[in-house]
Amino acid sequence: MPSHTPTIPKLPSGKTILISIAIAYLLLVLFIPAAAVFYEAFHKGIQPFLTATSSREFLHAVSLTLIITAIALPLNTVFGLCTAWVIARNQFRGRALLISIIDLPFAISPVVAGLMIVLLYGRNGWFGPFLESINFKIIFALPGMIIATIFVTLPFVAREVIPVLEEMGSDQEEAARILGANDWQIFWRVTLPNIRWGLLYGVLLTNARAMGEFGAVSVVSGSIMAKTLTLPLFVEHAYKNYQTEAAFGAAAILGLLAVVTLVLKEILERRTGNVH
Repeated sequence: MPSHTPTIPKLPSGKTILISIAIAYLLLVLFIPAAAVFYEAFHKGIQPFLTATSSREFLHAVSLTLIITAIALPLNTVFGLCTAWVIARNQFRGRALLISIIDLPFAISPVVAGLMIVLLYGRNGWFGPFLESINFKIIFALPGMIIATIFVTLPFVAREVIPVLEEMGSDQEEAARILGANDWQIFWRVTLPNIRWGLLYGVLLTNARAMGEFGAVSVVSGSIMAKTLTLPLFVEHAYKNYQTEAAFGAAAILGLLAVVTLVLKEILERRTGNVH
């Protein structure tokens, strides 16, 4: 009689366990909460969602968010390009300090950043009496919200463009200069085409952070309905006032913007990979 060796069940490998833990963690922390937001926004049908997102307060929050982003985005793009070029193309004393200063918004809490702006431009701040004398309001007004957004989104473009410029080197630019091109021609025809994907990546991240910023803007805005409420602040305000359809509707729109950002980010990463 042939003897049969009992089959010992194969235990999951360490790799399988780690993958399972990662998936479970993402489900609990990210996917299930995100799904809950979209469920709450649409489980009563599309009509309550459309009604909640067509109110005057909601539309004002959307327009204010777009205005702030439309101002902060180009300013930080220009600043990021100039700073990246200076850092990547020059070796000078204080270069490491300048890079650290650019990274400062990554390290400082947005709430602390908002308090810093209040201390500078508030009624009792350093520049408060002067601003009051010329009747120019920054805190609890649009200018303060723009300054807060610019601060928190400051590093993204520079941080994405610097490594691209360093990898690119200056040989092509020097060759164009020897052939008689001026600085603007070198930038538009040599530098910009080589850094375009890194630049677009930085612009995309800046745009996403500007539209979704909460902490710093909350401190300087005063969260005044139909005056200084951006879309993220509108979510909190509506939820606290038991306007659940409006709150989850706004949250769903912010979530959709995040999904679009991720898709564009993936496309840019693949294009960047193809370029390199």
